[in-house]
Amino acid sequence: MHSAEDVQRVVDTYASTLLRTAFSLMKNRSDAEDMVQEALLKYMEKAPEFETPQHERAWLIRVTVNLCRNRQNTAWFRKTVPLDESIPALESEESHVLEAVLALPKKYRTVIHLYYYEGYSVADIAQILGRKQNTILSQMSRARNLLKQSLKEEFDELR
Repeated sequence: MHSAEDVQRVVDTYASTLLRTAFSLMKNRSDAEDMVQEALLKYMEKAPEFETPQHERAWLIRVTVNLCRNRQNTAWFRKTVPLDESIPALESEESHVLEAVLALPKKYRTVIHLYYYEGYSVADIAQILGRKQNTILSQMSRARNLLKQSLKEEFDELR
């Protein structure tokens, strides 16, 4: 088991990244916070040893993504309706983009978040999600097209 100092270091270093990742998948802050807590519990239970900080970060994100997927696949989750939570700390342009990203299907939302918000390469995303690089590239292309269409429609409505 990891020491209290090590767990605190992980929380201080990765909590915001994990929360953003979980929020992009769960679309709900309280559910996202639950997923981050569960990921940190897994970290404490498994006590994995990592070669590099990048490996540690990737492992934590992978666990968080998997926990979110598992939660979304439960019957209880599928039958609930999420509360509409606004994102108050963003500029209006940023909130429009984030809302468009959150409206994407889950498989596209995940790759966009990991690429643009977390700064992972396509190869890293493929490894984290357990998919082929070409699949990630294809999903990113489709997601960008959906975002372009969505944001263009929104812009046209504002005119």
